[in-house]
Amino acid sequence: MEHPRIHPYIPIVIGVISVSLSAIFVKLTTAEAGVIAFYRMLFSILIMSPLFLLKYTHELKMLNKRDWIFSLIAGVFLAFHFILWFESLNYTSVASSTVLVTLQPLFAFVGTYFFFKEPLSLKTILSGLIAIAGSVLISWGDFKVSGSALYGDALALIACALITGYLLFGQDVRKRISLITYTFVVYSVSTVTLFFYVLLKGESFGPYPTEDWMWFILLAIIPNLLGHTLFNWSLKWVSTNVLSIAILFEPVGAAILAYYIFEERLITTQIVGGLFVLAGIILFVIDDRKFTRRKV
Repeated sequence: MEHPRIHPYIPIVIGVISVSLSAIFVKLTTAEAGVIAFYRMLFSILIMSPLFLLKYTHELKMLNKRDWIFSLIAGVFLAFHFILWFESLNYTSVASSTVLVTLQPLFAFVGTYFFFKEPLSLKTILSGLIAIAGSVLISWGDFKVSGSALYGDALALIACALITGYLLFGQDVRKRISLITYTFVVYSVSTVTLFFYVLLKGESFGPYPTEDWMWFILLAIIPNLLGHTLFNWSLKWVSTNVLSIAILFEPVGAAILAYYIFEERLITTQIVGGLFVLAGIILFVIDDRKFTRRKV
């Protein structure tokens, strides 16, 4: 059994902090959802290219047909996750959108059980329910029974299902190939998918203000290359369930940032919900130590 050099939970924590900035950067741009997603992925690929071309191109020969199919599906899922989530931020608040898009245990628990036969103990299910309840509480006062808000909430929920599918397919492939190769392939598929989406939808590739280009680049560097790449690395050592629970901390960070940047007020239910999320994460981690490492 191969052991990681550092504990997998450390990169996961750093990754969660990084992705918490994603919704903030998106809200600060003036571009449409597909364009934001496209440049986020394109700049990620451009930054990764020198390292991949110098050291990892030979690993492409290691991918079998199943790996290519799963990577293709994962890349498409990731592309439409970003499109729908970014679009949802135009209709609902950062807190509501981020809460819904991180409710992955609702899908991950089922997916890992049926596809990977990973057992779910009563304590695991309980910890997930506590964390999910906390996520809902975070934005309880922010949910609005109106057409636009409900539409934004629906987009975020579908985006949640897509990112869970992305992680599930990645969990299978990541066990057999390196982090750099897997990430480069999936991000490339996602970039191509987004390019054709923007083209077919008639969105503009530019020009944009200098500030927008800065946010595009920061989205690529921090949430993508730091955040999601760390998640991809951790998939070799932990279950999608563990990762999905940890990501539930994202709404806490996003809600706090939105309060200071966009003056989206934090209310008592959001603070209490954050504490519930943390409690669920701690309970789950204690219960799921057996998922920390995987055989390779």
